Amino acid sequence: MTDHSLQQLRSTLRVLAEPGVRAQQVRLLSPADGDELLGVRVPVLRKLARQYRELSLDDVDVLLHSRVHDERFAGLLVLAEQVRTTASADRKPLIDFYLARTDCVDNWDLVDGSAPVVLGPWLLEASLEVLEELAGSASLWERRIAVLAMLPLIRADRYEPTFALVLALRRDPEPLIHKATGWMLREIGRRDERAMVGFLDRHAPELPRITVRHATERLAPDVRSRFVKSR
Repeated sequence: MTDHSLQQLRSTLRVLAEPGVRAQQVRLLSPADGDELLGVRVPVLRKLARQYRELSLDDVDVLLHSRVHDERFAGLLVLAEQVRTTASADRKPLIDFYLARTDCVDNWDLVDGSAPVVLGPWLLEASLEVLEELAGSASLWERRIAVLAMLPLIRADRYEPTFALVLALRRDPEPLIHKATGWMLREIGRRDERAMVGFLDRHAPELPRITVRHATERLAPDVRSRFVKSR
């Protein structure tokens, strides 16, 4: 696509912005100083990403380095579309592009909207060493990327990497990480409650309370109470 297409996308984002959605974004995202929010709904962003998935990586790079939050989100979703429509053997350049720009993935919604659909599918066939690097990062957002990238592995019934990551991050200082690890455990529980409960039987006392509470949300009340009281 041409530079005209990039400008067209940016203009369209402003046309589709909603003041009410922007107010919700400000409340939920606590944007950094200088971060501009437009107020475009996520389903709308996903639809635009499908329409503009032929954007060049140079154009995606422009979006990712924008101070407009919705433009960064749109760029990440375009990248996700490119990953989705690219053969697994040819995805490495897209993954390298993403990993080189994690500083642009700087809020929880950007992480949650990109890590499972950009990095996650690649991990199904690649080494998991990158997860160790991300999980050990000083950046909260890189650590959350590592956690959210687990979703495709969980959906492929590969739970051990998530269990290992939950333990590795159990002393993380950030509640956003504890919530994310609890979310991933809950996702395991939806597929294999016995596996998740077995993990908690062994490790719940050493996990953050937030993690345990999020992990056990769907369990029977008496079972959930047993784990929550252990924390």
